[in-house]
Amino acid sequence: MDPVIGWYQPEQEGPARQLWSRIAEARCVPMTDNNSNNKAPEFIPIDSNCHDDRSNPIHHPPRKKTDNRASTFNLNSDHANLIGKHGGCPWRELRSKYDRGVIGLHQEIEDFHKYISPTSEEREVRNVVVLKMKKLIKELWPAAKLQVFGSFRTGLYLPTSDIDLVVIGKWNVQSQERLPLRTLEQAIYQHNLAEPGSVKVLDKASVPIVKFTDRLSEIRVDVSFNMSNGVKSAELIKKFKQRYPVLYSLVLVLKQFLLQRDLNEVFTGGISSYSLILMTISFLQLHPRQTALTPGANLGILLIEFLELYGKKFNYMKTAIRVSEGGSYISKEEVQKNMKDGYRPSLLCIEDPLNITNDIGRSSHGALYVKQAFEYAYIVLTQAVNPLNTLLYDPNKVSILGRIIRVTDSVIEYRQWVKQEFPFSKNPELMLNGSGSSDGENEEEPDTSPDSSAPGSDSDSSSSRGDSGINGISNANNAPWLNNSYYHRAGRGGMPTNNKHRRFVDNGTQGAQNGRGGMHQRPGRGGGNGHGGRGRTFSSRKRRKSRETEPINL
Repeated sequence: MDPVIGWYQPEQEGPARQLWSRIAEARCVPMTDNNSNNKAPEFIPIDSNCHDDRSNPIHHPPRKKTDNRASTFNLNSDHANLIGKHGGCPWRELRSKYDRGVIGLHQEIEDFHKYISPTSEEREVRNVVVLKMKKLIKELWPAAKLQVFGSFRTGLYLPTSDIDLVVIGKWNVQSQERLPLRTLEQAIYQHNLAEPGSVKVLDKASVPIVKFTDRLSEIRVDVSFNMSNGVKSAELIKKFKQRYPVLYSLVLVLKQFLLQRDLNEVFTGGISSYSLILMTISFLQLHPRQTALTPGANLGILLIEFLELYGKKFNYMKTAIRVSEGGSYISKEEVQKNMKDGYRPSLLCIEDPLNITNDIGRSSHGALYVKQAFEYAYIVLTQAVNPLNTLLYDPNKVSILGRIIRVTDSVIEYRQWVKQEFPFSKNPELMLNGSGSSDGENEEEPDTSPDSSAPGSDSDSSSSRGDSGINGISNANNAPWLNNSYYHRAGRGGMPTNNKHRRFVDNGTQGAQNGRGGMHQRPGRGGGNGHGGRGRTFSSRKRRKSRETEPINL
């Protein structure tokens, strides 16, 4: 079984599975040539433990480790570390009992939609990241505008999705050397906005971007220049989202399905989020049952039909997808007539609804791998909802939706950390209107709705240089999570990264360097006139406001 695509189901466990797994693993023993003294074994040992051999084409080598918290790669062998604590199906806690068959699958998709949808804290922390970038762009280029596009603008984003931003200014996109990619990179480092080593400049890509991970929230951000079509595409998807009420739930499930398999990015061998959404829109446009598009439609049936279409029936070699003019399937020869000279339709050919000369899937070289994943999911779900298998597949014992998607412990703990460390909903009186502008004017407050684009005013003056004008957006009376000293509240003196706490060693509080965190702690280990212990944390019942220390400059 491909460790990227699937894992063993509960009914597959047992002595027979263990026996055949050992036989399959024994096949990866490297064969030697005839001239070698080491001969190949004449039998296959049942208890053989075979290690990975990258030279064997039938064995899938381990994938390169990424920062994808949602990855379920090799779940069979790493079950305890990936979903051992929370079980991988946290959405099932929202309902006590599920029906059998497609009804139960529909109920699980509804609960998954409710669970995975962004919370108020997750929306607000993204708005804060956008607001900091607006201030930075306004400082660097006062005449430029920063706009949000992609999943954050449409609301179709997962808890670990990145934020797509575009800077609109007077630059020539066709001449890549004139784009101020390096200037933005240096400014991000100077204002200490990104995690160390996370800033990457992709100046050779078809769309040059600057990628980085926000230092405080660990949210990934992609910044491009003068790509106005991204904003128009987001507005188009929002219109389709209103036209097809089932689009939201289907896209969230499918995005999670591809994300945990590292098939949600073109450069990792998958397809882009925009391509997936257009595929879903085309599926709904050409669906033979119009009743399936109503708000009360069975999501389980629609999901299985989607997987069947793009996993088994769709002709990737000859057919292209068009969503404009009501949607249709067209031949690739017709698409090529509108393309520029020298370009040919790709394997997954999707006509750009905003530019018919552009093929959205032109860089999706791993489309057949996505097709294989869809086919696997279709087979698993059809067996699970088959009425003849009701005695074998009990949805109240084993999740139906959990057979193809899981939420890792890392994602669950990250969401809990965001809710704890960015308590926006618990502090409604705390406003995001900061005082970072040099003339005292406040930035416009970001919209907290999922479809918001967090707009800003063009007339705002540029903020003064320094970390206080960008990273410290709010003043002392506003949100404490925007102040560097706030992160002394997180465990051992710092913000957790990859579920491990980071220590700050350059603060001025005596004893805090080796203590266990806490903005009010007494000197801990090695702290001079120590209290003889681990230090007193912020959550101590004996905390006193009079003992607060000054904010720490990081």
